[in-house]
Amino acid sequence: MKKNTALILFAHGARDPRWAAPFQRLQKMTQENLPDTRVELAFLEFMTPNLTDLVAQLVADGCDKVIVSPIFLGQGGHVLRDLPVMVDALRLNYPDLELRQLEAAGEDPAVLQAIRDYCIRSLSI
Repeated sequence: MKKNTALILFAHGARDPRWAAPFQRLQKMTQENLPDTRVELAFLEFMTPNLTDLVAQLVADGCDKVIVSPIFLGQGGHVLRDLPVMVDALRLNYPDLELRQLEAAGEDPAVLQAIRDYCIRSLSI
């Protein structure tokens, strides 16, 4: 039986709604490449949905596997302290849910190479 899987792109959030535009584009791009996986955005603060509310909705919709991908450049306080507390609470609330937290996107070598390439290209603009 295939799992009903969701990928949550987890970002900080901001008071200015324009801040979310690149994350919304990333969500759309990711969803286009993963047609059998639900791809959603959640935010730590200032924006909705927050992680707790989104996971509750996903579980209500029948998801049994959720992967949380922090779209942060580094493993700072939010990713190292705040997010694990939230994920642990979600595990307690939804013991049948397979829930996995990835490291910050910026820790991935391919992400760093893409940023490096962007910076190098900027020299020829």
